[in-house]
Amino acid sequence: MTNITVLTEFILMGFSTNQSTYIFHPLLFSLIYLCAFMGNVFIIIITTLDKYLHTPMYFFLKNLSFLDLCLISSIIPKSIINSLTHSNSISFFGCVAQVLLVPFSTVAELFLLTVMSFDRYAAICHPLHYDVIMNRNICLQMATSSWVGGGIIAVMHTAGTFSLSYCNSNVVHQFFCDIPQLLAISCSGNALRETVLIVISVVIDATCLILIVISYVYIFSTVKKISSTEGQSKAFSTCLPHITVVVLFLSTGFIAYLKPTSGSPSVFDIIITVFYTCVPPTFNPLIYSLRNKAIKKALVMLLEGRFIQK
Repeated sequence: MTNITVLTEFILMGFSTNQSTYIFHPLLFSLIYLCAFMGNVFIIIITTLDKYLHTPMYFFLKNLSFLDLCLISSIIPKSIINSLTHSNSISFFGCVAQVLLVPFSTVAELFLLTVMSFDRYAAICHPLHYDVIMNRNICLQMATSSWVGGGIIAVMHTAGTFSLSYCNSNVVHQFFCDIPQLLAISCSGNALRETVLIVISVVIDATCLILIVISYVYIFSTVKKISSTEGQSKAFSTCLPHITVVVLFLSTGFIAYLKPTSGSPSVFDIIITVFYTCVPPTFNPLIYSLRNKAIKKALVMLLEGRFIQK
């Protein structure tokens, strides 16, 4: 008979325990978290304060920043604290929170990126009807659907993961409670349920990717018909940040979760997971701000305190 015990904590073994890693790890993760936090809070503040940024594109961008903050805040602070305190443990409920928040943030973000591609399609392919297509109610419904959809998928994953039995080990070979690694240490015979959920998630991801590709096929065919080079350049410049974010998010995600799960992941596996969970939230604000004149102007106004004066 299998010896099943009630777990009160898990042990996270994502990083090496040597002295140099204990120093480098919290410094690197603190820098990453600081950049991600400041960048996304900056996007949220300026898109809220600047009335000229109260448009569908920036409304969805603000939602994206909230989700990026949720994703990175559910993982990085705990990892930093564990490294500084020389502890690898995470409570059972802390693990449940990570299993809930990580899928919620990533799935909702994917839904939102799909919505943002439709927004670009409406703006470029149907400019005269854009205000009607992307009215305030539609934008709210799309954003709400993204959040609710992410929440439903996350609850299903959390219920499926913690309905399993963990009898032989509580050691998770990752720097956070990652679902594939939890499945790897489960001794339960009904892991098929969670595996099916993962397959369903992959299908949903692929569907979103197809919808994004279809949107950009129509966008590029419309842009090619624009006679002026300046008009084409302006159209492409509004799409480039979104395309970059989508490629960055999906490429790292697919690599992280479509590879075979190992009971003892390699350094490469850990690095890929770091890229998937940390790089998009850190670089998304930079990608959207780098060539965006409206955001740069809002930044100047924020630094000069002109929003406060109003």
